Amino acid sequence: MPMSGLSIRRAKHADLPALRDIYNHYAVHTSVNFDIEARTMVEREEWFAQFAPSGRYQCFVAEEGGRVIAYAGSTRFKEKAAYQTTIEMTIYCAPDRGRQGLGRRLYTRLFEALKGEDIHRAYAGVTLPNPGSVAIHEAFGFRHVGTYSEVGRKFGKYWDVGLWLKDMDRGRPSP
Repeated sequence: MPMSGLSIRRAKHADLPALRDIYNHYAVHTSVNFDIEARTMVEREEWFAQFAPSGRYQCFVAEEGGRVIAYAGSTRFKEKAAYQTTIEMTIYCAPDRGRQGLGRRLYTRLFEALKGEDIHRAYAGVTLPNPGSVAIHEAFGFRHVGTYSEVGRKFGKYWDVGLWLKDMDRGRPSP
C-alpha cells in the first residue's frame, strides 16, 4: 500500500491520545502486551515523560494525513543504575496499519537517532507466537536469547515471552 503523505517524526505531547488509543487496542484485544485494561491518559502521560529529543529514551511516530498511525520507542530496561546502558524497544501500529512497512521505517529512524548514544544492549520482549514482531526484530539485528515460559496470563491462557537482544556498541571500544 503506498504511503503518500507519510512522515516519520519525533513524538510530541499532542500525539498522546493517538498513542494511548493504539496501545489500548492491543491491551484490551490481544496478548501482544500484558495489560488487561486500557491505560488512562494520566498513565500514558507518565510513560511519555521519559522521552527526550536526544539520549537513550526516544519516541518516533508515523503520521499520515494528520493521523498518528504507529510509533516506536526506546525505554528504560530496568530501574537500577547498572542497567542504564541497556534499553528496551517498543513498537506498535494502529490495528488497520500493520504489515505495511511502518515498523521498519520507524525502527530505521529510531536507530539512527540512537547512534552515538552510550547504549550497550537493546532488548525486545515478544509475546509468542508473534511472527511479525519476531521478523522485524531479527531484520534489525536482534537475536533470540531466551524465552520466559508461561510468564503472563491473559484471556484465560498462559503466554510465553521471547527475549530478543541487539548489540548496540559493535565497533565502538569498550569504556
